[in-house]
Amino acid sequence: MEIGRVSQAKSKRWVVDPRTWPKVRSVQRDPTSNIHAFRIAYVEAAQLEPLLEALPSNVLGVVRHDRSPEGSNGLGACPVVCLDLPQLNGAPLTELWTSNLPVIYHQAEGIHCAMNDEVLFGVVQLEERPGTLLDSVTYNAYRRLLIQARALGYPHLLRVWNYFPRINCESGGLERYQRFCAGRHQALAESLSDFPRSLPAGTAVGTRSGPLKIHFLAAKQSGTHIENPRQVCAYEYPPVYGPRSPSFARATLRQSISGSHMLISGTASVVGHVSAHIDDPGKQTLEIIHNLNALIVQTEQLHGVTRGQWCGQALFKIYIRHPAHFATICDILKEQLPSHTQVLYLQGEMCRSELLLEIEGILSQEKSINENHTMVSSRVRIQQPALSQHPKSDKFRAV
Repeated sequence: MEIGRVSQAKSKRWVVDPRTWPKVRSVQRDPTSNIHAFRIAYVEAAQLEPLLEALPSNVLGVVRHDRSPEGSNGLGACPVVCLDLPQLNGAPLTELWTSNLPVIYHQAEGIHCAMNDEVLFGVVQLEERPGTLLDSVTYNAYRRLLIQARALGYPHLLRVWNYFPRINCESGGLERYQRFCAGRHQALAESLSDFPRSLPAGTAVGTRSGPLKIHFLAAKQSGTHIENPRQVCAYEYPPVYGPRSPSFARATLRQSISGSHMLISGTASVVGHVSAHIDDPGKQTLEIIHNLNALIVQTEQLHGVTRGQWCGQALFKIYIRHPAHFATICDILKEQLPSHTQVLYLQGEMCRSELLLEIEGILSQEKSINENHTMVSSRVRIQQPALSQHPKSDKFRAV
């Protein structure tokens, strides 16, 4: 992530009266300019504020992995998410979203947004009051974010992250994840055209504490929602998994003049619709790699992305249920994931109690300009691991 290449205008300079935001319209661009609507990086939490002071940028949002919002006071008006998901590796990292397009901020109906000419990064959180079930809370949260995103001119959901505690506990005769799915399904079915084929990529992870917290990426232009040939579409799961199927796509592809972004949903050790390799974190990890491989190949073959070529810039986030499994999972992923990518390990709970980990990611195929003004990109290749043995050299490779 090249934070130094973002705009040199301080983010606070783009804080404007929300009533004036519709006047901020299309930026006149050279079609070969190196622009980006959004970029993401994991940066050391202790260095975040000094970094923003030294390299001022247009900040779309910040995702922190701790309980307290106290450390967010110096981040200005940008949306900030604080998640109670303990980090399992290295110095504390913060997820930083930036853009080199002008950014404005807006708050209404409990939705805190940052917007540029192409995308909106938004945050909403709702407390679960006594006597109110999670499906009702989830429905209200989604209705708010959908109404606000549409009103602001960003009707297309690209990616949604959902976090709430006690995800596998029972509530009113249903698992809390099942109640969450029911509320989300109702809101999206009512609001999205071409439901369920217009569903965005998604993640739902259990935290140690906190209210329901959702952050999302929406856009003026629709993305391409992608399914995995190794898995049943989540929205077509049989009723055994709950009264309403999970409402998300396996990935969303966003393509623009500056390149492509593949926003990969939380991916678990599920084949078809069945959990695989119960009680074996190593084999679950390898099965997830198979699923990621299949998803990427499907994207390349069906959606106009150059086969086997992705920019070296990639981020992966790994949620692990039991910290005792961290070393096993980490050793395998060191062999499977590119050494130059950013990887963040967090302790969280998966949507099914038998699932021990989940992996999500963002892959970029960003184009830049060489001396002859030809659009080029750096490339990586992904290969399949063997489930029967510990993988050695069969991993993503730069080419």
